[in-house]
Amino acid sequence: MKVLSVVGARPQFVKLAPVARAFAGTGHQHVIVHTGQHYDAVMSDVFFEDLQIPAPDVHLGVGSGSHGVQTGAILAAMDAVLDEHRPDWVLVYGDTNSTLAGTLSAVKLHLPVAHLEAGLRSFNRRMPEEHNRVLTDHAADLLLAPTAVAVDHLAAEGLAERTVLVGDVMTDVLFTVRDAVAGRAPELPGGVSPAEPYLLATIHRAENTDDETRLRAVVEQLSGLPMPVVLLAHPRLVARAATLGLELRTGSLHPTAPLPYPAMVAAAAASAGVVTDSGGLQKEAFLLRVPCTTLRTETEWVETVELGWNVLRGDLTGVAEAVTRPRPADTDAAPYGTGDAARQVVAALEARLGA
Repeated sequence: MKVLSVVGARPQFVKLAPVARAFAGTGHQHVIVHTGQHYDAVMSDVFFEDLQIPAPDVHLGVGSGSHGVQTGAILAAMDAVLDEHRPDWVLVYGDTNSTLAGTLSAVKLHLPVAHLEAGLRSFNRRMPEEHNRVLTDHAADLLLAPTAVAVDHLAAEGLAERTVLVGDVMTDVLFTVRDAVAGRAPELPGGVSPAEPYLLATIHRAENTDDETRLRAVVEQLSGLPMPVVLLAHPRLVARAATLGLELRTGSLHPTAPLPYPAMVAAAAASAGVVTDSGGLQKEAFLLRVPCTTLRTETEWVETVELGWNVLRGDLTGVAEAVTRPRPADTDAAPYGTGDAARQVVAALEARLGA
């Protein structure tokens, strides 16, 4: 069996790591295509090194651009790659422009598509990620769902026959990295002591960065929190703030460059809490049993909210109260699996091959 993985952004590299390891223990051929959607070395190349992912077989180097430009550039480059490799499966990950473009290119060439992390829904159609998820799920031949809730979403959309519950590969890699960095001192910017409580924050969603009034309000909220806030400043946020003349180093805020994944896990694990608009970091915080406050009105990971480890503050009210709330009750719930999702992904691809 020949499987071609299409990845291009930080969350996808993390998901790719356990899948690549699972394939390495088989006789299957695994081809990795990096679209270059995240082209900054800290957001891209270092993940392959830190997570011990094989170097990409193909690097498209599409770079930045609007959603349409970026998606179109990947589409234009993918046809030749797929024609050359003719895989048995095109495996796409998550909800980015790389996900949708890889899917569309494969469908046009009549190649089977499997979608890893299928069935997640925020039900917010203003988010480009939501469009990418829904379109990919309805075009794909095999839907690899991470949770029972995702399975239910797919069934409600008439996609039950294509769906397999495999668990969440992010759990696989998170547990591996968590154990590897146990006891490691977090890498924090100057002015923040690991001996004192601090928060870890990421802000990059278009809904929070594209609207000037909204972004200024987010920065005001974070800078006014009652403990240091280590802001892992995504290149999108840095560029937007520079354009607006918005100072990120203010009040409680301590911006720093995005950390390599192991360092990010160590920093999150040692923190008093996480404040984010990311999808992945909400779940990583839950798996690390660190309270999370999400600056969005909805979440794909509803289990984190239902279990009390995540609260939504999309209206930006009560953020300080949210981050200082009492620690949630301990739980042994495992809605995202127990760490063997990548093996189940390979098994599902084998079972459905030619079906």
